[in-house]
Amino acid sequence: MSITLSAIARTQLDQVYRALDIILEKATTHAETAGVDEAVLVNWRLSPDMLPLIRQVQLVSDFTVRGLSRLAGVDPVSLPDEETSLSDLRARIDKARAAVWALDEGAISADPSADITFPAGKDRTMTLSRQAYLQNFILTNALFHASTAYAILRSVGIELGKADIMGLRQN
Repeated sequence: MSITLSAIARTQLDQVYRALDIILEKATTHAETAGVDEAVLVNWRLSPDMLPLIRQVQLVSDFTVRGLSRLAGVDPVSLPDEETSLSDLRARIDKARAAVWALDEGAISADPSADITFPAGKDRTMTLSRQAYLQNFILTNALFHASTAYAILRSVGIELGKADIMGLRQN
C-alpha cells in the first residue's frame, strides 16, 4: 500500500499546527502570569538578523497554505499579515489548518513524480517533483519556522519541552 502526498502532508502538518498552538498557548499563559506585554514576545527574535516570532508563525502558514494550494491546482486563500498578538497568531494557524484541510486530497496527491515549478525568492523559480516539493520544500520550511518559533519562546524563559514541539499535550 502506498501513502499519498495528501496523507503525508496532513499527518505532518497536523503535528506542526498542534505544536504551534501548544507553544503559543503556553506563551499566552506566561505573558499573563509574568506580566509581560505580548508585543515583546511576538516581536522577539533570536538574533538581530533573524525574523521575529510573528513572522515565523506567519511563514509556517504561508508555506503550507500556498504550497498545498499549488499542489491542489487552486489559488490559495488570502492570509494577510495583520496579526499583533499571540491569540491572533493562534487564529492564523487555525485558518491555515482549515484552508489546507479544505483542499482536494486527490488533487494534492496526483502524479507525485510530475514536476512543479514554483516561486523561490525574488525573481527566481525552482522546479522539483511534486513529492520533493512537498517533502523537501513545504514541510521542511514549516518545520524550520515552527522550530524557530519554539526556540524564540524558549529563549525568553517560557517552559517548553520536546513534547511541545512534537505537538503532544501534557496534562
